[in-house]
Amino acid sequence: MSKKLEFNDANFESEVINSDKPVLVDFWAPWCGPCRIVDPIVEEIANDYEGKLKVGKMNTDDNRETASKLGIMSIPTLLIFKGGKEQERIVGAQPKPSITEKIDSVLAG
Repeated sequence: MSKKLEFNDANFESEVINSDKPVLVDFWAPWCGPCRIVDPIVEEIANDYEGKLKVGKMNTDDNRETASKLGIMSIPTLLIFKGGKEQERIVGAQPKPSITEKIDSVLAG
């Protein structure tokens, strides 16, 4: 079962900005090839960090307002939020170790 959440313009503030846990948001679109490469990695991270990190996806085609506000210029882009503030930005398809390294530094900080 997927541990990933679906974020959208309507729930972004309540689910991400006001979250009591750090949050990883995967900005993606259905037509994006590299997004499909990152998707199973994000799924693994959701399972690996269950209880420590909230993990979800946001379709940029359907939720342009939030993507625009956050300056998402290319996808996939992964943002890590803590305390309502962006802590890390990972642009492009990255291997799992480089993503988890940034997550771990945010969780430790």
